[in-house]
Amino acid sequence: MTSPPCLWISEAEAASLVDMDAAIGALDEALRLEAAGDAVNMTKTHTAWPGGSLHAIGATLRRDGIAVTKTWVNTPRGSTPLVLLFDAAAGRLLAVLEAFALGQLRTSGIAGIATRVLAREDARTFAIIGTGEQALPQAAAVAAVRPITSIRVFSRDAARREAFARRVAETLGIEASAAPSVAEAVRGADVVTLVTRATQPFLTPAMVGRGAHVNAVGAITPERSEFDPALLARCAVTAVDNVAQVQALSSEFVTHFKAGGRDWSAVTPLSALLARGATRPKDADLTLFKAMGMGISDLAVGLRCYRTAVERGIGRPVPHPERAALRLDRIEKTPGGVTR
Repeated sequence: MTSPPCLWISEAEAASLVDMDAAIGALDEALRLEAAGDAVNMTKTHTAWPGGSLHAIGATLRRDGIAVTKTWVNTPRGSTPLVLLFDAAAGRLLAVLEAFALGQLRTSGIAGIATRVLAREDARTFAIIGTGEQALPQAAAVAAVRPITSIRVFSRDAARREAFARRVAETLGIEASAAPSVAEAVRGADVVTLVTRATQPFLTPAMVGRGAHVNAVGAITPERSEFDPALLARCAVTAVDNVAQVQALSSEFVTHFKAGGRDWSAVTPLSALLARGATRPKDADLTLFKAMGMGISDLAVGLRCYRTAVERGIGRPVPHPERAALRLDRIEKTPGGVTR
């Protein structure tokens, strides 16, 4: 039987196939499968140079026989992430997905799940620090899981934060305003999201009021940092998408846990919280969720996108490559005996 062709799913097609609710649903299912041992992450790897970084992550979904890898180069001028879905039994490429929008959905969607689990149920005020391309989906994810009635925005550029506040209000229908500082944005906020490229901590423990929940999703490489590591000492629950990646790549966590030899057992995967039906502890001071980005998240959203594309007949078929014989008829020996 002839295998169906690989699908190339464009950025515009991917964005049309998965919305925030679908992304959160797919991520919730995948995290529960992770807790059960049916979804497994590939260790994240990256390399950096002045002005950019190269990333690779992946995962397998044993229940469905799917493997995924995602790679991208991140620069101040942009990035072009690609997700590749494979049949894990046959090694056959199922789809190539242009994944900028999907990346926004998986990063914001998992923060939405963390907010649903850890923020107070009556959380209404939201502060977001950062106004880049990830910011609006982050605001949408929090608003999808909590009854947010007001949003305060801060970024270093006054014009950008004013424009972003207007965009939030127009898009989400929620009152939004630009704050003149991080402290003013965060003061009294029930939920705080950090989504920046900062290389020095800007959120201090004194800024965050008791009862808040913090999502820290911007600092995903060791040279970045968004919050003072001392903030972690106030957290009744410290959740992460992937413990190993936080241990390897989060300067905020490494600084905190190396100081005084603190115990990493206090750091809990979000998947484990979901599996045991955890909720915010009563009278908790703070809770915090740290996301580094992991392959299971890309697998969840990418697979949902692919299956919806197949159902709707969307995507450009790409024939599977045929194996070609390797040419070995022009091997020469150099004077030193090295084959070339």
